Amino acid sequence: MEKIKVMVNGMPGNMAVGVAAHVLADERFELLPYSLTGPGIDVSTCMVNGVEVTLIHPDGREGTMKEVISKVPPFITVDYTHPTAVNANAELYCTLDLPFVMGTTGGERSRLMEAAKASGIPAVIAPNMSKQIVGLQAMLSHGAENFPGLFGGYTLEVRESHQKGKADTSGTAKAIVGYFNAMGTPFTEEDIQMERDPEKQKDEWRIPEAHLSGHAWHTYTLRSEDGTVLFSFTHNVNGREVYQKGTLDAVAFLAKKIADGAGARIYSMIDVLKGG
Repeated sequence: MEKIKVMVNGMPGNMAVGVAAHVLADERFELLPYSLTGPGIDVSTCMVNGVEVTLIHPDGREGTMKEVISKVPPFITVDYTHPTAVNANAELYCTLDLPFVMGTTGGERSRLMEAAKASGIPAVIAPNMSKQIVGLQAMLSHGAENFPGLFGGYTLEVRESHQKGKADTSGTAKAIVGYFNAMGTPFTEEDIQMERDPEKQKDEWRIPEAHLSGHAWHTYTLRSEDGTVLFSFTHNVNGREVYQKGTLDAVAFLAKKIADGAGARIYSMIDVLKGG
């Protein structure tokens, strides 16, 4: 079976390096030894499990990417860069006809979706690559569609904690807030309580010290108007493994869609879960 060729952008960032390591360890895939990197990165290569990956810096990256494309067969691009790079990167992929999996959160999401829709390429765009958390989102989405106003009169509290380096509010938290909005609870993205201080995470949240550099703890609490009823939904993830494995599932899904002749379409992780 021919291997699926994958370029992972965002090295030497932890998420990108982790995904690349999984690509190397999975016989379904072949890692391209190139990665888009960001400004301020003063190294030209990154080692991933003994494989040297050339880092492509922002200056002249379109020309360099065209050279890479001319050297290798078609491949899928995975993006784990920075929120500030989301839109420019997506527009580059669209310009170069590169199918992509966008795992980076943040950026102008409407602009991202418009660029992908206007292109002639398929892409997977999702704020969360964990299949299990996406499954929870799907259940809440079902509730929002079928039981509008279910939590009318309830108040909502949302707390999320991520590693210090995560610059933006959790995309998953934003999406779940939207579902609760549809079920009758007024709440805005600005009301989400974010924690990025490692000392508070360790002392107040009791997050294991080993995972302060990579975690995602979320709690959604709903209280009735009279205070007699409380619902709490929690999903705590230590490390990045679950997202990295989900990303590979998204790549395999996209590769199958391309092989089946899929044209320009944006897929979500719910599509990946369903396999269609």
